[in-house]
Amino acid sequence: MAMKLYLDFISQPCRAVYFFAKVNRIPFEVQSVQIFRGQHMTDDFAKVNSLKRLPAMKDGDFTLAESVAILHYLSQKYNTPAHWYPPDLQARAQLEEYLYWHADSIRGTFGSVLWIRVLGPLIDVHIPKQKVDRNIAFMMQSLQHLEQKFLQDKPFLTGEQISVADLVALEELMQTFYAGFDVFEGRPKLAAWRGQVEATLGEKLYQETWEAIRKLCAEPKSLKDIPSATLDWMRLRLSKIP
Repeated sequence: MAMKLYLDFISQPCRAVYFFAKVNRIPFEVQSVQIFRGQHMTDDFAKVNSLKRLPAMKDGDFTLAESVAILHYLSQKYNTPAHWYPPDLQARAQLEEYLYWHADSIRGTFGSVLWIRVLGPLIDVHIPKQKVDRNIAFMMQSLQHLEQKFLQDKPFLTGEQISVADLVALEELMQTFYAGFDVFEGRPKLAAWRGQVEATLGEKLYQETWEAIRKLCAEPKSLKDIPSATLDWMRLRLSKIP
């Protein structure tokens, strides 16, 4: 029985998991779960992940949630090349240092751009300018840390070879880019890193993976007939933007 990955390409963590599995030729089946149709809130999906969050994985009778945990599991089970998730203690610690920081400082901040610029206006919810300015200030600070603390003068975030850190980071930054905030403008080092990651892994797969988020940002009204329960969840999410 093939492993199943429960994904929605609107979600950055889902895209990172999908991309990692594809690049490493890991056999899997995609189970589409559409967030904005509320499919992640159903009782059926709760049998896979009681947290009702994406992504999720089902490997036989074993289920797992949270993208970083899934990436680690896949790298171990399928013995992917060591540069993705290094077995060396210190190299792995450096990778995990970035992933923990990313969850708070990149994922926790940059994810708001899609909500502020695309999803909020779609449902006629507009974030106060004070909050928008505060989030932009957080983003600018995080971009500075991303370059100075992690990227420095290396080709990739954690060293000379690509790792899951680069996948996770680029997926988030490209989502922000398509949502209308060019994180690469005026940052030649970061732009060069983006080009290095794309060249290493192949632009074709990236373009395929980004299609859903690109379409949503260009045509937000493509999200039609959003269920009322999902609208309530979206309004709640918007209200929590700091």
